[in-house]
Amino acid sequence: MIPHRTPFFLPWLYPSLHWKIPTTEKTIYLTFDDGPIPEVTEAVLEILKKFDAKGSFFCIGDNVKKHPHVLQQIIATGHVVGNHTFHHVNGWKTPSSVYKKEVEDADEVIKDYTGSTPTLFRPPYGRITRKQIRSIQHQIVMWDVLSYDYELGMSPERCLKGTIKAARPGSIVVFHDSIKASKNLLYTLPRFLEAYSDQGYAFKSLAI
Repeated sequence: MIPHRTPFFLPWLYPSLHWKIPTTEKTIYLTFDDGPIPEVTEAVLEILKKFDAKGSFFCIGDNVKKHPHVLQQIIATGHVVGNHTFHHVNGWKTPSSVYKKEVEDADEVIKDYTGSTPTLFRPPYGRITRKQIRSIQHQIVMWDVLSYDYELGMSPERCLKGTIKAARPGSIVVFHDSIKASKNLLYTLPRFLEAYSDQGYAFKSLAI
């Protein structure tokens, strides 16, 4: 089975990035990448509401520009919005000057519709260079648990099982509110929330 938990050495190699929230409390931090997308993101918001859960949505600037009404629903329901570049670019394949402009352009369009500049950033694919890290003023959020909901070869059952097994107090868990991931996401998310709610866990948005 694919390991859903982040390898232990990555936080050691990149200690300035946020991989997990230090806590012994029963708290999990849900994050959602690649939105906002009509229907998919809206379905996620309904699921979160059912479990009184909050999350952090790392939004692609181009999707914000296309679907601002969905972004406004995220804000209106009390969730946090972060930056995920304007075009979902791979930092390892993108010059640092271009990458910085991608982040700035996403900041601008998010601010246009929310009134504030996001303070959180997540690099698409988790790929970012040290030079790019130094050029970005945001708090850079990685993850402790990757759901792999976007993997087309991953069954919903395996997605759920691996994500439940990997999560622990303080975990930052990644889901994707995208069309590609929607089948696994919409199966896994409510069952994940139910399993951890039954254990007394709370689900909070990031405040770094």
